[in-house]
Amino acid sequence: MLNEKVIVVTGGGGLLGGHFCRAIAAQGGIAIVADVNLDAAQSIVATINTNNGRAQAVALDITDADSVERVIASLHAVYGRIDAVINNAYPRNARWGKKLEEVTYADFCENVGLHLGGYFLVAQKFALYFRAHGGGNIVNMASIYGTQAPRFDIYADTGMTMPVEYAAIKAAIIQLTKYFAQYFKTDNIRCNSLSPGGVLNHQPETFLKKYSDYCGSKGMLEPDDIIGALLFLLSDSSRYMNGQNLIVDDGFCL
Repeated sequence: MLNEKVIVVTGGGGLLGGHFCRAIAAQGGIAIVADVNLDAAQSIVATINTNNGRAQAVALDITDADSVERVIASLHAVYGRIDAVINNAYPRNARWGKKLEEVTYADFCENVGLHLGGYFLVAQKFALYFRAHGGGNIVNMASIYGTQAPRFDIYADTGMTMPVEYAAIKAAIIQLTKYFAQYFKTDNIRCNSLSPGGVLNHQPETFLKKYSDYCGSKGMLEPDDIIGALLFLLSDSSRYMNGQNLIVDDGFCL
């Protein structure tokens, strides 16, 4: 589906990012594993190369304009093209995840700046590159909690919460997606977002049971459950899809 496409995955060394990069390479693409943690990115590249895929690790801080511009320039120098970027990184400060009553103004602003601001910066810089080179594709990772109110009952007695910053960030990412799609739609640039449901990552069993009660047959998703939708958005099969938010959640939002 992605033969010879050069696709940058921010946060490519993380849980979802690693799965995304392996899937891109398996579909014939060149996965650019971009992460602030270069060791993690190189580890993903090693697994891809072992399976005869094509990948490259690059150090990228999505909140640093110079870092983003250096990555774009270096990739263009090597490949002569960049076809797509996935905004997937998940930057947050050390106090992320507190309950609403405990979130300070400073922490709220910092986390919104890191995550939403970083997504804006990556989308801006890559869109300008795409416009100068004939087009491209941006996929922003959003969330079901950017589309609906949190279900706080599933967090009761778990010690977990749904961070207020996360809700604000992911809702804004969906609107940012539409803004970029509209702004660049005559430049052969498209921008869509993907909103997955919850992804398994060692959550407590009580939480998993409550979450599953809102779903169909699966409940919490495995990273690979999101791959099909992502490959669709990256491929030419979705070439006339622009400014849309694709939800994959096993019916959680219904």
